Amino acid sequence: MPDSSTPQVPAGDPPVQTRRALRRAERAAQLEVELAAATSVRRARRTAQTGQVPLGTVELPATRVADPEPRALLSEPEPQGQRTSRAGRNLPVAIGVGLGLGAALVLSLFLRKEVFLGLAVLACGMALRELDQALRTRDVRLPLLPLFVGTIGMLVTAYTAGIEALLVAFLLTAGGVFVWRVLDGGGVVALREATTGIFAAAYIPFLAGFLTIMLSADDGPWRVLLVIALVVSNDVGGYTAGVLFGRHPMAPTVSPKKSWEGAAGSLVLAVAVGVTMSMLALDLAWWAGVILAIGAVAGATMGDLAESLLKRDLGVKDMGTLLPGHGGVLDRVDSILLASPVVFAVLLVLAPT
Repeated sequence: MPDSSTPQVPAGDPPVQTRRALRRAERAAQLEVELAAATSVRRARRTAQTGQVPLGTVELPATRVADPEPRALLSEPEPQGQRTSRAGRNLPVAIGVGLGLGAALVLSLFLRKEVFLGLAVLACGMALRELDQALRTRDVRLPLLPLFVGTIGMLVTAYTAGIEALLVAFLLTAGGVFVWRVLDGGGVVALREATTGIFAAAYIPFLAGFLTIMLSADDGPWRVLLVIALVVSNDVGGYTAGVLFGRHPMAPTVSPKKSWEGAAGSLVLAVAVGVTMSMLALDLAWWAGVILAIGAVAGATMGDLAESLLKRDLGVKDMGTLLPGHGGVLDRVDSILLASPVVFAVLLVLAPT
């Protein structure tokens, strides 16, 4: 017989704990339905805005799609009528432009020194312009007006008064660039663009000033021609040996197409040119030509790698398109800029004026 003191639960009603569990389960199911609905709405809005179907909402086909040919993704169709070499250049056009530039330089050197000086000023101005255009991809603008004025001052004073005047002109240019940019607006952006402008002044016109210092000597045209010939032989020897025998990259993260075999070819041809020109044009010993060639190859290679590193950092392939087959003016003179002070220093010891 049941105890009358124990409360009896009706047979048709579940216990209190069971009812609470049922309510919790119903609320969880309702929340899950609401969350799924909200997720569907967000996906629909995202699809309407971007036109891209979110991952996981479309079933993949059961059959495997054939993979495209990898070369079709990595290479561009070659234009009709254009032949490019293994190094990526349009070789006939590059040779034609190079010969034209060489003829213009030789004529300006031996026709009148001031003509070459004017060409040097023009080339530096165009190189600064190309550098400014490349830097704009990173929202950096060069103060071009004081840089142009400073370029004229540095090259002309270097030609007329020597290395001390070049250094003074550079310091005045750097100060003018800094003041010009700060007066145009302060802050971190002004400081960044002012320092970039000072770098540009040191990189292009200051280094080119060593070329005009050599030009001012009595045998100046031959000295300048020696620098240009050594740089050209560095490029030609490196290009030829690299295309034919290049197997070991020199700096794959900076310039993947440069190889140690190409560097050896550069050195061999530059030594031949340096010895020949040193003995015939400057009346120096053969070993002086070897030293000049080694220094020029080192400077030219460093100049080329430095510009390649700059272009890689800026995300551009070439600094310009003015010279077909070569790129821009800065792409053509980058090696000359760093080779000039090296050759100047060697000649200052071996053949002082």
